[in-house]
Amino acid sequence: MKVADVFKFKDERMKVLHYTWLAFFISFFTWYNMAPLATTMLEEMNWLTAQHIAALGILNVALTIPARIIIGNLLDRLGPRLVYSSLLIVMSIPALIFAFADNWLQLMLSRLVLGSIGASFVIGIRMVSEWFPPKDVGFAEGIYGGWGNFGSAAAAMILPVIGLNLFGGDDGWRYALALTGLICFVYGVFYYWAVKDTPEGKALVKPKRSGAMEVSTWGDMFRLIVWSIPLGGALAVSSWRIENLGFISETALYIVWSLIGLAFIIQVYKILEVNIPILKAGVPKEDQYKFKNVAALNSTYFANFGAELAIVSMLPMFFQLTFSLTPSTAGLIAASFAFINLIARPLGGMLSDRMGNRKRVMLVYMLGISAGLLGMGFIDSNWPLFSAVMMTILTSMFIQGAEGATFAVIPMIKKRITGQIAGMAGAYGNVGATIYLTLYTFVSPQTFFFILAAGALISFAICFFWLEEPKNSFSSEYYLSEQDRQTNVAPQVKESIRERKAL
Repeated sequence: MKVADVFKFKDERMKVLHYTWLAFFISFFTWYNMAPLATTMLEEMNWLTAQHIAALGILNVALTIPARIIIGNLLDRLGPRLVYSSLLIVMSIPALIFAFADNWLQLMLSRLVLGSIGASFVIGIRMVSEWFPPKDVGFAEGIYGGWGNFGSAAAAMILPVIGLNLFGGDDGWRYALALTGLICFVYGVFYYWAVKDTPEGKALVKPKRSGAMEVSTWGDMFRLIVWSIPLGGALAVSSWRIENLGFISETALYIVWSLIGLAFIIQVYKILEVNIPILKAGVPKEDQYKFKNVAALNSTYFANFGAELAIVSMLPMFFQLTFSLTPSTAGLIAASFAFINLIARPLGGMLSDRMGNRKRVMLVYMLGISAGLLGMGFIDSNWPLFSAVMMTILTSMFIQGAEGATFAVIPMIKKRITGQIAGMAGAYGNVGATIYLTLYTFVSPQTFFFILAAGALISFAICFFWLEEPKNSFSSEYYLSEQDRQTNVAPQVKESIRERKAL
């Protein structure tokens, strides 16, 4: 696929790509609607404090981790069209409640639930992989992720203007927040009627059983359980931070931890329930996949997307204090991270498509992240500001390009569980952000960059030893086992076969 092909709007698969990245854009536009209006909220709601805003920021991402796992399961069973539309429509409700909330309980619960919209990213990964072949999927996924992710930057630029200038008045900011919920609802309805799950004549390949990711060996089942532990661990850390801010009691914290533990036990039970019958029956060699590839991609998204979220959270203050900048100037420099997404993610996916070896591209990107973050760790007030900004942009190119390279591989690991693999890897990005931001509270910014560099280097090592070049990496069709092919026959074809048999 060439860059010019992206602008062929009459091509059905390009329509699906554009409609889908726009769904992701609207999801992030709604998800990050609070940040640009936070100071206005503090002014208008005189009981609200900076501590409340910090707590809302944590709650905003708390449910994203389990939501990405749940959505990944649903989407492999029900298809991306229905799941994406339903998520947008349902999430419009907490968005509207948050907009007109007038007490802490309403703000807290609506923001907590609204964080689930962050799972939208996973849905588009499966949708795009259904419409684009392996040879083009990296570039297409990069466009989806990069252009869609820009929704958060658009919210920061547009919502203050809409709320304070267009609507104006004491409640202008509320109407701006409500507008994001309304757009979410309308587009959710539109998306359902505008797209199809698969091209004509192709059916959605579905898992053998639902409820948990299926694996191919007993050892992989154990590895899946082990790699599920950090997902709950990140939630435990988030609740601990909420308790430290004074918004829940120590007793409530222990109750939350108990619920997280119970959820993990249920998840383990589902893993066993799904996989024991499959493994007892035996998985044909041609239908097997290696979970170590999933683990490797989990580590890359932990190290790249986790680092991105963490850096975006601390970069404005870092530049402001290091170079004695005004808040607006520091914020503009920090915003370069989001702008780079428009180019870096598609580029990462494109290079993965065109360089002939997806694993090698992934390794180069992870090394680039390590080197870039190591360089950022040496930034201090003696650096020329221009050099510091260039180092930041270069590092951002590697970080977000690696995100594109990660999701260029995911659709090829095991086609029928692409949603679940994308959900787990996506959740690990949020796990990385949670862990990194917690560590940031204990160290200096320079040390923090060194920690991020070490994380990328560890991921490089994991990918070097575990990640394998996928089958059919650059072909026109995904690798499908015989069992996959049995479910890959379109309904109308199945009906024709039944009619011929009846004759």
